[in-house]
Amino acid sequence: MAIAIFVTGGTFDKEYNELTGSLYFKETHLPEMLRLGRSNVDVSIRSLMMIDSLDMTDREREVIIDQCTRCPEERILITHGTDTMDVTARALGRIVAGKTIVLTGAMVPYKFGSSDGLFNLGSALAFVQTLPHGVYIAMNGRWFGWDNVKKNRSTGTFERIQG
Repeated sequence: MAIAIFVTGGTFDKEYNELTGSLYFKETHLPEMLRLGRSNVDVSIRSLMMIDSLDMTDREREVIIDQCTRCPEERILITHGTDTMDVTARALGRIVAGKTIVLTGAMVPYKFGSSDGLFNLGSALAFVQTLPHGVYIAMNGRWFGWDNVKKNRSTGTFERIQG
């Protein structure tokens, strides 16, 4: 069965404007990344939005929830900005059942060449195929349940919530 991949933007897909020094969105890098990773996984890719997760509102999260609920695939991977990835995971975890949903992202844009994005994408693809139904975040080779994760802004990594 195919895995649905929903693109929402985030650092994963940011481009660098060499003239202004700013970051912007053009199109997703997912097809290129899957090709470079020599992935043989059957996927369908759909761009839902291309925004920085700091700009994501509840309305955009409703779109993500709706798409996850309505898609026929039981396994879904979502590329997402890391700043509010845990917020979206919690929103999904409270509503969507009967599917395995894995959110992933990158701390460094893929186009920079030193990105963690390719590794995170590969890990997320493995996790979405093997984890039981539920909502998860996959970063840096680890997975976290939707209700037990936060981004440590000091270290730039995700960690389990203690307590």
